[in-house]
Amino acid sequence: MSDCIFCKIVAGELPAQVVFNGPNVTAYRDINPMAPTHILIVPNHHVEHIRDWGAIDGALLSEMVQAANEIAEMEGIAESGYRLIFNYGPDANLVVPHLHLHLLGGRPLGPMVLPPRD
Repeated sequence: MSDCIFCKIVAGELPAQVVFNGPNVTAYRDINPMAPTHILIVPNHHVEHIRDWGAIDGALLSEMVQAANEIAEMEGIAESGYRLIFNYGPDANLVVPHLHLHLLGGRPLGPMVLPPRD
């Protein structure tokens, strides 16, 4: 997709701090980190979102999670713990419509989400 920022990063058209580059996935540091380690793991081809079942298969998701686990080891957060997150839609604050897996760690991350509002 020509106007996708993540596709441009994968293609090397935009700068990024790449930490992992595999045949099907690339990972780089988030430019607005929410934790000391905040890395995005993206497919090398454009996939709109996690609900795009025609473009996703189990092998791609498995490779994304495997990359996250390897990166967690490289970042020194594998033993202390980390969080993996896929977002979908406006309520989840999906900003870039290209499938991506957030890897967060390096400090206690607190509760998964905010408690329900009354």
